[in-house]
Parts: sequence; structure tokens; C-alpha cells
Amino acid sequence: MVRATRRTRVPMALAGVASGLVGTLAMNYAQRAWTLAADDVPPPSAGGKHDARDWQERDERRNANESVANIAAQLLIGRPLTRPALHVAAPIVHFTFGATMAGLFACSAGHRRSHVPTGLRFGAGLWLVADVIAMPVLGLSAPTTRRPAEKHLQALAAHLVYGGVTALALRAIR
Repeated sequence: MVRATRRTRVPMALAGVASGLVGTLAMNYAQRAWTLAADDVPPPSAGGKHDARDWQERDERRNANESVANIAAQLLIGRPLTRPALHVAAPIVHFTFGATMAGLFACSAGHRRSHVPTGLRFGAGLWLVADVIAMPVLGLSAPTTRRPAEKHLQALAAHLVYGGVTALALRAIR
């Protein structure tokens, strides 16, 4: 097996970031398709279809990406963002997280080929760690025990799309 070096990790990480942007976009569209099939009407998110928290807005009437953007704004400028600013900031939070996680995924995969099953496992693992565990612990969502099964399935399906598309994009880029 070829060992990754500092010289090869940077291109791997950049390929991962690019593939993560593609995967995040696909995730957003999958999330919105589920929401429209379930409710016919999308939630009134500041970020629109590009912040992929439809399940949370449908269930909790809040959005973790908007919360993180407002926390950052409070720390940086001393006040929460306006709704037009959230329209830009919430998707930036989501795409940045997706790109960063995919960059780490690409570095961990090293020189191995990226396959869809690996991407699906990555997406499922990210759903478990981020949505099921970290978001409630950080106060960015309600406890998962209060979440209806359909919302868990919507979030899991969206993360599987993210992981699968990220793996395909990574494979195409490499």
C-alpha cells in the first residue's frame, strides 16, 4: 500500500473538499424532495433549499445551520444576523461542514479508490455522529429520543445521498 505523504495529502484534501461540495448539494436536493413528498410545502428556511435542515424545521421549527451562523455572528460582530444575511450564511455553514468532512474522508481514504459503499458508510457515520449525537449535545437540536422515526429516516437518507455522491465525485476527481 502506498503511504500518503504531506505532498499527497493536500491534493487529496482538496479533492475531498470539492467532492463534498457536490455531495452537499445533492443532499440538499434529496432533503427537499423528501420534504415536498411528505408536506407539499417547504419550511420557511432563511437558507432555502441550500441548508438541508428541512427535517429539523418540519419537526422543531428551528435550523441548526442558522443557529451556528448566528452564534458566529454574535462572537464576531456582537449581534445576530438579519434574515437576508442568514439566507447566505446558513448555506455557507452547511456547505463548509460538508466540504470539511469530505476533505477528512478523502485524506483517510488515502490512495484507495473511493467506492459508493464506502461513501454510504461515511454518510451513515456522519449522520450518527453529527445529527444523532453532536447536534443534541451541543443544543443545536432537540434530543434524538424526541424525534419521530420519519425525521430520522429523512436525515439518514439525506446523509446516505451525501456520502454516496461524495464518493462518486471523489472517484471522478481522482
